[in-house]
Amino acid sequence: MTDPEQNHDPAGHAAAAPPPAPQATVQQAQQPQQPTFAPAQPAAPAPAPATAHAPERPTLALRTALAGVRTEVGKAVVGQDSAVTSLLIALLCSGHVLLEGVPGVAKTLLVRSLAAALDLDTKRVQFTPDLMPGDVTGSLVYDARTAQFSFREGPVFTNLMLADEINRTPPKTQASLLEAMEERQVSVDGEPRRLPDPFLVIATQNPVEYEGTYPLPEAQLDRFLLKVLLPVPEREQEIEVLARHAAGFDPRDLAAAGVRAVAGPAELAAARAEVRRVQVAPEVLAYAVDVCRATRQSPSLSLGVSPRGATALLATARAWAWLSGRMYVTPDDVKALAHPTLRHRVQLRPEAELEGVTAESVLSTVLATVPVPR
Repeated sequence: MTDPEQNHDPAGHAAAAPPPAPQATVQQAQQPQQPTFAPAQPAAPAPAPATAHAPERPTLALRTALAGVRTEVGKAVVGQDSAVTSLLIALLCSGHVLLEGVPGVAKTLLVRSLAAALDLDTKRVQFTPDLMPGDVTGSLVYDARTAQFSFREGPVFTNLMLADEINRTPPKTQASLLEAMEERQVSVDGEPRRLPDPFLVIATQNPVEYEGTYPLPEAQLDRFLLKVLLPVPEREQEIEVLARHAAGFDPRDLAAAGVRAVAGPAELAAARAEVRRVQVAPEVLAYAVDVCRATRQSPSLSLGVSPRGATALLATARAWAWLSGRMYVTPDDVKALAHPTLRHRVQLRPEAELEGVTAESVLSTVLATVPVPR
């Protein structure tokens, strides 16, 4: 599985375990390596932690089905394998994803293709300054024939909800998603209504054109399991995009592109159950905590990772270990998922930003300095 975020080489292919974090300073930090979707037959796994009983192996059929999702999405989307991996990790963790990329890098097509490959329902909402909370969650509508109010479901009642350009709508409407994201329900007129399972919010935002936008508050950013950066495709990948369109590819007709369902809600539920059984040694737990605590002591940050961020890092590392063919977590799993899991949970000091420091470089420095358990 590709690393949840490879900015330089998003298509990494067969690593059964992610590479170690780069050695970097705050000012000169390399971009992190991202997990890559492991093949159905994994390479020899790393030694398991010492336990009374050897850990079980992930079910091969489930991993094969989820590995096939990337192949299906690749029939429509070129060069975003790491983003597909990140979305699968979020589904396995029942989390949500914030996608950031310039216009035209196939964010919407990516979500539609993923839904088709997993046989899931998907709906898209274009967030605008005049969007109201009821436009997202649904509202009570008066029926003159029965003289009663009935509930009309909003687009949030789906499996994959694409919240397009979420930072272009006011905070009141942004907040309408908080209950849905955290509780998997919406309350209308005091009555809670359950959302479908699985339920995943995939919000997008544009890294340019900030004028007239409403930046997400830290409390809402913390609700997203991962923040995934979608890069512009490499030259060869962009040539392939144009070649597909020249051959008649229609992004609105995924069936004609050959995208088919290779897994579904049942496989996702079974995979989530296995991920919850992935073992984590006390030393690895302590390492994940130390990484998060180190961000709170960084002189470049005014806000470090919260305990919720630490639990998110543990969850994503377990999902990545399972996708890599192991039922135990290694420190390398924690390193591989640290950037996409934590980058949106830290806040730089203004003086650090003026010096050119980024959240990526701070996290790379933390990973390079926190002692790794052996």
